[in-house]
Amino acid sequence: MKFNNLFSPIKIRDLQLRNRVVYPAMATNLIADGGYVTDKLIDYHVARVKGGNGLNITEAASVHTPSAPRNFLSVSDDKFLDGLKKLNDAIHNAGGKSCVQLWQGGFVVASDPAAQIIVPSDLDLGGFTVKGCTTETIQEVVKAYGQAAARCVKAGFDCLEFHAAHGYSPHMFLSGAFNKRTDQYGGSLQNRARYLIECIREIRKNIPDSMPLLMRIVAHDDYVENGLSIEDIIKFCLMAKAEGVDVLDVSRGNASSAAVKYEVPPIDIPRSFNVDNAARIKKETGMTVIAVGRINDPKQADYIISSGKADMVVMGRAQIADAEFCIKARQGREDDIVRCIACNQGCVDRYMQSNEFPHISCLRNPTVGREAEMRLVRTNTLKKVIIAGGGVGGMEAAITLKQRGHNAILCEKSDKLGGQFLLAGLAPRKQEMSDSAISRAQQTLRAGVDIRLNTTVDQNLLEKEKPNAVIIAVGSSPHLLDIKGADKDNVYNSYDVFADRTPPQISNVIVVGGGLIGLEVAEYLAQKNNAVIVIEALDEVGVELGAFRKINVMESLASYKIATVSKTKCVEIIDSGLIVEKEGKQQELKCDYVVIATGSKSNDYSDIKEYCAKNNIHYYVIGDAKKPRKAIDAIHEGAEVARQI
Repeated sequence: MKFNNLFSPIKIRDLQLRNRVVYPAMATNLIADGGYVTDKLIDYHVARVKGGNGLNITEAASVHTPSAPRNFLSVSDDKFLDGLKKLNDAIHNAGGKSCVQLWQGGFVVASDPAAQIIVPSDLDLGGFTVKGCTTETIQEVVKAYGQAAARCVKAGFDCLEFHAAHGYSPHMFLSGAFNKRTDQYGGSLQNRARYLIECIREIRKNIPDSMPLLMRIVAHDDYVENGLSIEDIIKFCLMAKAEGVDVLDVSRGNASSAAVKYEVPPIDIPRSFNVDNAARIKKETGMTVIAVGRINDPKQADYIISSGKADMVVMGRAQIADAEFCIKARQGREDDIVRCIACNQGCVDRYMQSNEFPHISCLRNPTVGREAEMRLVRTNTLKKVIIAGGGVGGMEAAITLKQRGHNAILCEKSDKLGGQFLLAGLAPRKQEMSDSAISRAQQTLRAGVDIRLNTTVDQNLLEKEKPNAVIIAVGSSPHLLDIKGADKDNVYNSYDVFADRTPPQISNVIVVGGGLIGLEVAEYLAQKNNAVIVIEALDEVGVELGAFRKINVMESLASYKIATVSKTKCVEIIDSGLIVEKEGKQQELKCDYVVIATGSKSNDYSDIKEYCAKNNIHYYVIGDAKKPRKAIDAIHEGAEVARQI
């Protein structure tokens, strides 16, 4: 299937795009301090252009110097022109089209203490109040939008996008949930739209008539009182259309509430969740519309276009996970696509942990943000490499080794590849994880890797094969509590639960461990009509969950009435339940069954290590075998090690 609707050209004003796929603005931390373009940012964009993307939009670019955070891209001064031209030229030279997202971040710029916070009305930011901006500041920012637009034209970009969504200052002015002003910029929708309309006019005045102007909007407000309805948005879009906006990029979410989960929707949120909103806005405005929201499959995207729900689709994380997504889909090689599973472990969680990780990443694509340094280089010295363990880390290593020209032998002690990812896919709302593990196993086979199932790597196998190197990816097993009663018949672990090895009847269950696995186990059991309590020794449950996934998981726990008890230690398991200690006092909690979900321990590989050391064979330990962590660590380590051999 060639997905002809998705890959048909489209013309907007004088801009001709080769297909309907848009790479959206996504924060990366690939910016040099102060807002400058870097070679890493250029490599990152060019990889997606070469992969066949239709239109590349830069991440949010500050238009106003006083309110520009240092770690965000900036177009607020001529000093940024050289870098912007270099980025634009690189995109063009690779065959793509370029767009700059013009941005004023409202209260979100508070991540940089030096940045001016611009909001329509007084705003409590938890301990201090930001005053609503003056009309003089409004006019200063409006003028800055126009100057930034002119600067982007000078840099050679093909179009611009005005960001009026996600709780940034234009959205805050437009929404009655945030705008409490009583002057000409507050009150009626017409007045609340005034700042945005003035910005649009100033942008349009500073760009050629031939240049398209896009606008990112929310379909409606979520989780806030007196917010925008979709009817309000449609009325505003018609105003914007009259002022020269050509394309509506229809998103959801705001950074002031749990609605932030819609900005980068995790696996918990259904695919295409916002497409029908885009379809209604398209129908009632008659404008060109881009659909956004968990679009990660070529069939899904092609249907959105062919059905007339939208004219274009945003496929951001789909192309982070696989920079060649478009080429593979266009050539009918959809089975070769490495699909985004909306885990958010790399694109959001690592970006938000910038003190620990330098930039955006991806569980499924270790090269993100490192496109140049992680480029595959064919080996000049073929080696036989045995990989012990067929989980996601082992498969990543095996495929990479094969692509480099090595003889990769992947040994898995069970009867299937995929490891714990297969099990993870049994948790609520996570089938895409097990699907991805199955798909990666098929890709491993097609890559030509020598796959040996039901095969344990031991000294006999190593003696027979005589490998040049060994990668140890044997994973981990559930950690057992070292307490009295842990071996009782009424005690199970998380593997038992997901494999349905627990009693089928309705029961009262206590889950010991409130991390990611424990919470998923609790929800899985609650779906089967069990009454569930989760106890956790730490101050709160779900500590290691990413921010956006945590919102969804905690909402789901509440919907199933799953009780969570923090700062509570399990002391002993008894026939009628367990003894716990909280604030120095012990008490008995009654239940029928106990499920231990307190983490994992690395599986033993001492015999492999001993043989390799004795025979002077290089060995590498990756993933949970090295230390129980997340799948992103296993995959990244597999990719890195396979490039070293």
